[in-house]
Amino acid sequence: MSTVEYEQRDGVARIRLADPERGNPLTPSTVGELGRAVRRARADDVHVVVLSAAGRTFSVGGDVSAFAAAADVEQMVDDLAESLHRVVSDLHRMDAVVVSVVQGTAAGAGVPLAAAADLVLAAESARFTLAYTRIGFSPDGGSTLLTASLGLHRALHLALLNPVLSAEEARAVGLVARVHPDAELDAAVEDVVATLRAGSRTAQVAAKHLLRETATPAAEAALRRETLSIRARAASADGREGVAAFLGKRPPHFPSSTP
Repeated sequence: MSTVEYEQRDGVARIRLADPERGNPLTPSTVGELGRAVRRARADDVHVVVLSAAGRTFSVGGDVSAFAAAADVEQMVDDLAESLHRVVSDLHRMDAVVVSVVQGTAAGAGVPLAAAADLVLAAESARFTLAYTRIGFSPDGGSTLLTASLGLHRALHLALLNPVLSAEEARAVGLVARVHPDAELDAAVEDVVATLRAGSRTAQVAAKHLLRETATPAAEAALRRETLSIRARAASADGREGVAAFLGKRPPHFPSSTP
């Protein structure tokens, strides 16, 4: 069953995560489908891409149970991170203006995936949390690039303390462009799409690339560093304990924190 839906009409590509029963986890198969959808949007030469998710959750991030079951978790995480980073890079480099739409929870890699868009719209119900260090992992998916959009100390706060940001808090720190009542979110997305479609595409493309290249001139090198870090953390004693604690619904007892 496909977990990513793609539709293209009138210069607008709509890519939707479609595994709502499980919270739209970013599994290897889903990330592969997502990458193909993004490449298809580039090939279709669309003006706008709308990235959204079915159900009440944008994405819970990685499938922690799959990490626990992997025969070689280090290789699995490396492959998954590299695949997700290719998606993020493609979203950054494509000429289309990318709009992400977040409702419910965006956790783990779901946060930098949403932030990979050029404009992030959120429902009032939206919540954002990185949560990586809770399971002994380091951030990936483009989380380090948040230092450009949020500032270093705000990004460190998200990465080290794992707070859950409300939609309004996310807007206040610069992660979200606009917040709308849940019932009005779909209409707000269509208003933004219509405004972009009515504007100069060449001017929008120039603005997108100028600002992105200035803010994150070494984005792909940063993504590679994320891959190397998270694969090592996933295979570490802390990473194994964090995954076991998460699945067992208990507080973790990280070996590196033991006196």
